[in-house]
Amino acid sequence: MGFYKRSRRAFPWRENITPYRVVVSEVMLQQTGVERVREKYEPFVRLMPDFPSLAAMPLKDIMTAWQGLGYNRRALSLKRLAGVVMERYSGRLPRDRESLLELPGVGEATAGAIMAFAFSLPSVFIETNIRRAFIHHFFPDEAEVSDRQIMPLVDVALDRSNPRDWYYALMDYGSHLGRGGSNANRKSLHYSRQIPFTGSDRELRGEAIRVLLARGPMTVSDIAAATGRDARRLAPLLDIMVRDGLLVREEKGYRIA
Repeated sequence: MGFYKRSRRAFPWRENITPYRVVVSEVMLQQTGVERVREKYEPFVRLMPDFPSLAAMPLKDIMTAWQGLGYNRRALSLKRLAGVVMERYSGRLPRDRESLLELPGVGEATAGAIMAFAFSLPSVFIETNIRRAFIHHFFPDEAEVSDRQIMPLVDVALDRSNPRDWYYALMDYGSHLGRGGSNANRKSLHYSRQIPFTGSDRELRGEAIRVLLARGPMTVSDIAAATGRDARRLAPLLDIMVRDGLLVREEKGYRIA
């Protein structure tokens, strides 16, 4: 913990800790870097400070606040999660892993992180910085290290008297190692290079969402003209977002659900 005392990172979600604030941060951090989340987090929780306000907020307003974070389905999952918490748990986030895993958008790692950070419960989970730290120290000469190999080590090392700060320290140390030039995560069995964003379907979906948020309902042709993209490529992507629940298709075109 000496490294943590000297070099701990300061994030808004580590202050004024509540289950709600932890959930928002963990969903944001699933696929977005910490610096981008740091920028967007406080405006989001000021607009929607708790589960009731998030559950009641129109998706369009949530999506507007979410812009810049990417992977817009997470915003919809977060709204649905808040609805489940209100309807099934009377506004109180459950503390056990099984119930957390039933919430929209929550997988094993997110459930474990919520247990540790919202409730300081001794859950065992792995994320990128944890993985990097353990591979660096325990598997320096191995390749294709699986999370199954790492999990028992996390379990043994975990400080069960103070899991929240233990995980904060471990993740900060893993981040420090990542800035050192060599990325131990390349030795992970689960490592994969991210598909370039420019020209990807993800970029097109994001552009379509931004235009629809700004202008309201639009046809495929109008969206194509506004984004400078090929309507034939946009149409199936829009229909996927309809199936995901992000958009609604009407006679006059597509709109945010």
